[in-house]
Order: sequence, then C-alpha cells, then structure tokens
Amino acid sequence: MKRFPTISSSTRPLLTCQHRLLTKRLLPGSAQLITTSPRTPQLSITNPKPARTFHSASTHFSALSFKKYTLPPKGKMSDSIDLPASSKPAAPTVRTAYIALGSNLGDRIGWIEKACKEMDARGIKVKRTSCLWETEPMYVLDQDRFVNGACEVETTLEPLELLDALQDIENSLGRKKIIDKGPRNIDLDILLYENLKFDHERLKIPHIGIPEREFVLRPLAELIPDKPLDHTRPWTLTRDLLDALPPSPTPITTMTPLSSHGHPPIQALNPSRKTHVMAILNMTPDSFSDGGQHASSSLESTIQSFLDAGATMIDVGGQSTAPRTPQVSAEEEIGRVVPAIKMIREKFSHRDVLISVDTYRASVAEAAVAAGADIVNDVSGGSMDPDMLPTVARLGSTICLMHMRGTPANMSSLNEYPEAEGGLIGGIAKELVGRVAAAEAAGIRRWRIVLDPGLGFAKVGPQNVDVLRHLEELRSWPGLQGLPWLVGSSRKSFIGQVTGVPTPKERIWGTAATVAAAVQGGADVVRVHDVKEMAQVVAMADAIWRY
Repeated sequence: MKRFPTISSSTRPLLTCQHRLLTKRLLPGSAQLITTSPRTPQLSITNPKPARTFHSASTHFSALSFKKYTLPPKGKMSDSIDLPASSKPAAPTVRTAYIALGSNLGDRIGWIEKACKEMDARGIKVKRTSCLWETEPMYVLDQDRFVNGACEVETTLEPLELLDALQDIENSLGRKKIIDKGPRNIDLDILLYENLKFDHERLKIPHIGIPEREFVLRPLAELIPDKPLDHTRPWTLTRDLLDALPPSPTPITTMTPLSSHGHPPIQALNPSRKTHVMAILNMTPDSFSDGGQHASSSLESTIQSFLDAGATMIDVGGQSTAPRTPQVSAEEEIGRVVPAIKMIREKFSHRDVLISVDTYRASVAEAAVAAGADIVNDVSGGSMDPDMLPTVARLGSTICLMHMRGTPANMSSLNEYPEAEGGLIGGIAKELVGRVAAAEAAGIRRWRIVLDPGLGFAKVGPQNVDVLRHLEELRSWPGLQGLPWLVGSSRKSFIGQVTGVPTPKERIWGTAATVAAAVQGGADVVRVHDVKEMAQVVAMADAIWRY
C-alpha cells in the first residue's frame, strides 16, 4: 500500500480528520464545531467571555493573532499531496437568512418596501417575501398597530456583518429608538441564518422572540412552514410553533397595497372589509359586450357615472381577450389606454379612484403605470410576455395574476382538469401557486399580488359555476392563503347558458347572482360592466356577509 510521507509539525495542523471531533474549542469566545455524525456538522457560535465589543465579524477576527501555516513549494515534497494552484481568490460563500420586517409609524408599508430596496442595493438579495400582516402592538401597548412581515435573503455577510448592514439601513431611513420595543418607522431583525446557532452579546440566532410572537411566526411560516427552528428538536416545525400559540384576541389580517397614492390596502382576512367594485372601461372596438362604446367624446361623462354609481376602481383595456379576436400592436394598445388613464388622473384627481390596466404586455403595462395606473391586471398571469413580471417588479406596482391556459385563441380547448391531478379546483390552485412563485422569482413582493380564478378562461359552462361554489377553497389553498381575490363574471357566456339570455348586455340579473356569490365566497374585488346595479348588489352582499 502506498503511504504518504511523514509531514512535519509545521504542516500537520492543515491535515485534520474530517468531522471526527465531537467538540473542539477554536478560540476563546469564538466558535465550537459540534458534530453529531461525520456528515452533519453544526456550527455553534458563543461568546462566553465578552471582554470586548466588536462591531463586525471582520474586526473581531482581525484583532486576534493567528499563526500562519504554509505547505512547502510544489515539487519539494516527493509523493506528497498535490494542491490545485489558483491565482483567483475563492468566491465568498452565499448564505440564506430570514429577516423580520416591521413598522408602525407613517407609511408603514412604504418604509418596509424602502428597506427591501436598500437590502437589494447593498447586495443582500431579497429572494422571497411573506405577506404583510397588520398586528396589535406587543409589550408596549400604548402605540399604533404594526405592519409585520418576513423575507428570505441571500448574503455573503457573516452574522455580525449582516447585523451591522441592517442597522445601517435602519439609520439611513431615519429610525430613532426612543424606548425599547416602542414606536419605530422601520425594524429589521435577523431571525435565522442558515442552520446556525449564534450567541453573542449583540445578536442571538435563532431570534429568542420567535416562539412567542405570532407577528413573527405567521409570516415566517409562509416562507418555511416545514423547517425546524431548533435542530436539536427537528420534529418541531415552524408551523407547529404557530399552531401552539393561543388564539389572538384580535385576529390579524394581511395587507395588500394598491397604490402609492395613500389608498387603504386590501385586508383580505378582515371579516368586515368592504368589497371593491371595479368598473370595466374597454377602449376597444371588438370587446365581446361593449366594444366601441366608450368614445373619447363621452369618456369623461362615462367615468363620472362609474364613480357616482360606486366604483372604486377602473380597469382600462385596449386589447380584447375574447376568443378569435385579432391582436393589435403594442403601440396601438398603448395609444388606446394611455390617453384614457391620463384623462382620469387629470379630470378626477379629486376623486379617490384606483386605476388598473388590463394587459398582458410589459411595454403597455410600463406606459400605463407611467401615465398613472396603479395596478397591472394580466389575464395570462405573466405567462404571455416574459418581460411582464420583471417589469412589474421594477415598477413596484401591484399585479393581478389571473388563471388561464394557453392564449385567448386556444384557451377554450384547454379545459380538462383530471381528478387524478386535483380536478378543477386543485388544477387552478396548483397552477396559480406556480404563477405566484414565478412572480416572486422575478422580484415581485408577495404583498403586491392579487389573484383571479379566471372565469371563462380555459373553463367552459358549468366549470365556472363550480369555481364560484368553491372560491373559499381556493382562498385557503396552501400557498395562496392571505392573498386577495378578484372575480370577473360580468355578462359572461356561462351566465347566458344558465339563464337562457343570449345577449350579453341583458345578463344583468344573472351577473348579479354571480357577484353576490363572489362576495360570499370571499372576493375582495368584483369586475363589472353594469356599475350602478352591481354596486347595489355588492352593498347588500357586504351587509349580509361582511360584518
């Protein structure tokens, strides 16, 4: 058997057995390597003698004296181990961490979004976010309610360096700590860092407050429901800790911002929330029920009538999605929607109105947002234009992701939902979970997402009625909980099939029944043509089911 040569004492420290030590003290007050098996090492950082305060991991270790060990030059050791030569320094290791987000002063959601942008700008890459949750204050009760969330980040910073960076972001955003756990415009805390246990006078990981705080556990359970927080007890998962908490005296709700103009966010889990009425404004000559009706000469009076009737949103579209309708160019679509959006912003600046743009094209969405649109309503869920999701992420707008298969030209033939794959409801839910994941991967914050089951899109006849029956099931589907829903049933063909009314404009009564069913099922927004009539239906339905 071939043997390695005897290694001198000056080089022996480099050739240690892998993970054989049960514990090894590396430096006073620094670290222990704990291994319960040769393959699963766990690093535990402790600070038993806090004789000095260090501001980052780099200053900590630079203050200590290390003995430098080097191997003899290559070729000087016969039959020795060859080490690969490289002139490039090793790339820094990318770590995953989870950061708590909180604010209870001023524009609470705005502060959190600014903090996330700052993290991205400093190389702390925000990969995924939870929903945002409005919660009652804890510990110090005499203060305003908080908005809380969590995000998953990738970073090359060590724990104390990451803490320094987060505290610098807080300071740059004007945070001033007056009392411990008191009011603050922004709060960023490290909850988890890989599988690390870290114990330092400035930082403890996992965060010691996780098990007792619903406002931390609930957003964290959205991101990592099946992850154990304590690796000495791997059977206790994040969701188990959340389930073990006593019921909150005041149920908490998610918050979905709709604009940057101060409109109240949607609180999708608030049982007394009011349903938004979205008026349809088709600037097209070929939409299935109102094509060519909204001429520019009468547009102002049309908008006035929508708002007076009770509309809180106006959805402006410039490309029909009816089957077999030809596509227009992006330039023509922009030419249809942008003047209408500008007119609404200019003529009705005194009215509390939200504007969405109904488009599946990124260039149209960008032009519409620049003109004053708040929301992008994409019937394809971001699937028909690969630039759509990254564009919306860059714009920071809220997006409605609708369920659809294929394109408007072929969607009606893609309506099979095998029971073996979850059936109709399971198929819609799973595909929407995929669209949410795609939006998050593109950089869209989870709290900026609204969902639409897509009535009439890759669904025919009774399938649409089934969706309305099971809307509550969709709302509670794993991976979709807490997100708001938009339902657009107005004048659609399945209503005509049930009621026997062939003309879309005459389907008001059938539409009214579907709108009431949508409110009962938990819809947050209903999209309608007949605004005056449906606003009355919504008011009555809210009185019955939203109290």
